[in-house]
Amino acid sequence: MKKLLLSMVAVATFAFTTQAQTEKGNTMLGGNVGFNSSKTDGAAKADVNFRIVPTVGYFVSDNFAIGTGIGYNYYKKVSTNNLNQALEVSPFGRYYLDLSDQFKFFGQLSVPMAFGNNKLVDNEGNVADDKYASTTRIGVNFAPGFAFFPTKRIGIELSVNGLDYNNYTVKNELTGNKVETNSFGLDANTFAPKLGVMFHF
Repeated sequence: MKKLLLSMVAVATFAFTTQAQTEKGNTMLGGNVGFNSSKTDGAAKADVNFRIVPTVGYFVSDNFAIGTGIGYNYYKKVSTNNLNQALEVSPFGRYYLDLSDQFKFFGQLSVPMAFGNNKLVDNEGNVADDKYASTTRIGVNFAPGFAFFPTKRIGIELSVNGLDYNNYTVKNELTGNKVETNSFGLDANTFAPKLGVMFHF
């Protein structure tokens, strides 16, 4: 009888801890880090892209969190003689739907923004001192996904890009002329999902 009671307490405790990650008052931490280098035939230097965006969210109610990502993007393209550097900010809201004790479906609505500048890059990879244009990117993205919680503190996530809108503006610093590009689409590519980890406290 004692062993049965201990087993029931252990099961109840495990069920509680797996459900506790998305309760009101909890915090989740994660982010995005990426690095890519590619070299075009005949080019003296490779194109380099580096991006880091830490993310923090707070559960304002059970299963609903709001938060933001703040980071930096560096994209040096010797192949097109351009360097773009940008500060990124991405506020979001995320809602979880329980599928079981350890599996949850979630939908995340975010407003990614990037504010940066362009500088000229010569064929040897040297960067000019002065910027020749400022850049602004503002978008709206809805991304669905699934989260698996093997422990109370860790959520392993699988998601797709989903529905996406972007406005990208490049302003020439000398002439003041602006070039604006708008894009809208659905990119729920299940053959190229995003895998991530969130830490819950």
